Amino acid sequence: MLYSNPIIKGFYPDPSVCEADGKYYLVCSTFQYMPGVPVFESSDLINWTQIGNALTRSSQVELKTVPSSGGVFAPTIRYNNGRFYMVTTNDTLHKNFYVYTDDIRSEWSEPVYVDQGGIDPSLLFDGDKVYFISNGQDDYGNWGITQCEIDIKTGKKLTNSKTIWQGSGGRYLESPHMYKIGDYYYLTAAEGGTEYGHMITYARSDSPWGEFEGYENNPVLTNRNKGGFEIQGVGHGDLVRSASGEWFFIHLAFRQIGRYEMYHHLGREVYMTPVKFSEDGWFTCSNDGTTDHEHEIIGEFSQKSLLDRTFKNISRELELLYLREYTPDNYDLSDERYVLKGTDITIDQAASPTFVGIRQQDFNGHISCKASSNGCGETGITVYSDEGHHYDLFIRESASGSEAVLTLNIGSIKHEQAVLPLEDNNAELKIVFDSHTYKFYANGTSLGWASTRYLSSEVAGGFTGVLLAMFAQNSAVGEFTEFDLKYDK
Repeated sequence: MLYSNPIIKGFYPDPSVCEADGKYYLVCSTFQYMPGVPVFESSDLINWTQIGNALTRSSQVELKTVPSSGGVFAPTIRYNNGRFYMVTTNDTLHKNFYVYTDDIRSEWSEPVYVDQGGIDPSLLFDGDKVYFISNGQDDYGNWGITQCEIDIKTGKKLTNSKTIWQGSGGRYLESPHMYKIGDYYYLTAAEGGTEYGHMITYARSDSPWGEFEGYENNPVLTNRNKGGFEIQGVGHGDLVRSASGEWFFIHLAFRQIGRYEMYHHLGREVYMTPVKFSEDGWFTCSNDGTTDHEHEIIGEFSQKSLLDRTFKNISRELELLYLREYTPDNYDLSDERYVLKGTDITIDQAASPTFVGIRQQDFNGHISCKASSNGCGETGITVYSDEGHHYDLFIRESASGSEAVLTLNIGSIKHEQAVLPLEDNNAELKIVFDSHTYKFYANGTSLGWASTRYLSSEVAGGFTGVLLAMFAQNSAVGEFTEFDLKYDK
């Protein structure tokens, strides 16, 4: 059957996958957001359901002081002897660590730190040995993909860290994963930077310590030369084998907003591309080493589309995101209404405002709600990339009464686009979006529009995607009801 890419839409970057007891499990990066590292489950590699988050407590990861796109980088998930391990980096603090659980649906452990630098850490379980792999500098001053053997119970290094491969020549060598398949150890990596030159490369050896021989036709997977094609930035992948014996790369890529408009704002998403091994043990990807909108997989099942979201069907524990630190006293969330208690911290700051969001997962749709505001502050909804790049539609109190306001924040430019007087302190707020624009309405009246490109990674920078969020700030207590998020089918 044909499946469609992306297999998980929206801001779910740096995917990693493992198999356990006939099911597949996947994790992604979350950077400055909490809870961290969503955990997904699938039985067919195509339809994924979030079942948890690996990092749910401040004792597991410190995010209070991290800048946007800092914090939790590229996780790897592995399964061994009945236990799941998730290894990642707090890049802001330059610490690699892993957490573990024997029950994938329950809480994960406190962190176990490993004294090896770099980012994008991974684990290889090979017999009674466990190897810790990352990119960075080894104990001898060499740069590249670096490895040591560790004690998995304590994280203690049992060997020095040693560089085992320096890639195929592309910039920003990262995302190492190692696999024992047949007679060889395969080491995959990403090169080119997580932008339009991104690519997956690999090498192999008969020993986990090398010497590794690079694939002669690297990169094995990239869309860097597919100009005018929607799917770009292909890279950072993890190999997985289906129940039918087929191999795939599950990897990141992004969708640009137009055929020749090189902007993307939904974030890096999850894609899957077929892999074929030849008789000599080398593998290739798809037909031409690129990722397409559709590929084949053995099996008969339907691919689910995005759900419409309301307060009743959003999983508050799983899907909602908070900026850096979550302060429970500032939130009262139920199936009928969300009440947010604002503080003097605003969404213009790299801090922890009263803010709760959900990822925007596709180009076309709308978000709406009824909002009311009590107090001298702002209550509303925002299309949020980071503290310097967001579009806000909110209610505030002025000397003449209540008003609905649209502000556009693009770097150092903060512009009050429109103001609509209100009869009281409540309004129906609505944002309609497509690949190019966001259009803003209060009580059915248009307050204007703004371009998606100014929230894109090409303009705003960073590694995250747009969130659709509710916020309250500056002493406002905001109440939200009748929340509705729909994507055009």
